Amino acid sequence: MATGDDVSNDDVTGWALRAQQGDPLAMAAFVRATQPDVWRFCASLVDVDAADDLTQETYLRAFRALPGFAARASVRTWLLGIARRTCADHLRTVVRRRRLDEVLRARLPGGGAAPDPSGASAATDLLDRLPAERRAAFVLTQLAGLSYQEAATVENVPIGTIRSRVARAREDLITALSQAR
Repeated sequence: MATGDDVSNDDVTGWALRAQQGDPLAMAAFVRATQPDVWRFCASLVDVDAADDLTQETYLRAFRALPGFAARASVRTWLLGIARRTCADHLRTVVRRRRLDEVLRARLPGGGAAPDPSGASAATDLLDRLPAERRAAFVLTQLAGLSYQEAATVENVPIGTIRSRVARAREDLITALSQAR
């Protein structure tokens, strides 16, 4: 079976349409034919180190969205649109994490020098100390950018529970920072 640039858009679209029906061979052919383009696109938008994970996430999203693919545009265009959104989501998460890191470092004693000789992220260490439910609520709303309502839906709890967990997570983080002094 041909891969990459050796196949026409019609072939790839045909595989996508057959994959909609659950054909595992068509799914595999679709991935083989488009993966180099998706990987190069992700590597150029983000970086080479993240390209493998972002390519995989792109295909996970694409297969979830495949039932809605109507072939109104090229399947490659559709897939690269998904890759672009995947990369944008990744970059937003990276930026949020950096901002949180900066805020947490600024609150550390000694002008932000993190007491971490291994060089690991101070924010990650602090977040790891939070109870799982509080960490999830905090990460969903403060790092992933979900609204409280969206986070409540993800966690399958009332919105008030999310608000409470985020507030308690903030208190825990402040306490952990003050203890580092």
